[in-house]
Amino acid sequence: MTQQESQPTQRAVVVYSGGMDSYTVLHKALAENKEIFAVTFNYGQRHAKEVDVAASVCKDLGIVHKVVDISSINQLIGGSALTDEIDVPEGHYEEPSMQQTVVPNRNMILLSLAVGYAVSLNANKVYYGAHSGDHAIYPDCRPEFVEKMNTVCQVANYEPVEIVTPYLHNSKIEILTDGLTMGLDYAQTWTCYNGREKACGKCGACQERLEAFAENGVTDPLDYES
Repeated sequence: MTQQESQPTQRAVVVYSGGMDSYTVLHKALAENKEIFAVTFNYGQRHAKEVDVAASVCKDLGIVHKVVDISSINQLIGGSALTDEIDVPEGHYEEPSMQQTVVPNRNMILLSLAVGYAVSLNANKVYYGAHSGDHAIYPDCRPEFVEKMNTVCQVANYEPVEIVTPYLHNSKIEILTDGLTMGLDYAQTWTCYNGREKACGKCGACQERLEAFAENGVTDPLDYES
């Protein structure tokens, strides 16, 4: 069933990267009978593969989808392996080397833009895919950040907006479990930090994804280099 065929009761914005976490969050929001407006940000990341995947999914679902180019912010925020000419580190997601993938203040910037979009739509919620596996490396995915961001978003405009993080206290393993229960097809996602034809299987994002599939006893539908 497409969004147009359902009976949404409330509008919401989903920050949708095209990865497996935000893909699950997108469907979680749809399952909660929201009228969804997805927004994907090009912030100068190494490749556009995840953006293309996000666009394809939204087209298939009949969801209003905006891809917003904010890559000029890299004049101000640099030093990340996701945006600069720095080698993407390999190894487990929670290793200290993965701090090289932190983009300064990224989620505060993206959420601020998404909240502004929500206010313009008379939407009162913004969803994003923070989860417990991110807590070790990414400060802007931790519960204290979400709590304080929520407080600010209640008073930043005349219309209060709630930041919704359905999986804030769940691991990627648990997110995948929920998505599989919903019957989701994870071939429609891209996780790898590299944008090659196949996923590398070595970066922290790939390793965490593969771990989630292994723990759920299913095979990842993506092709890997190794």
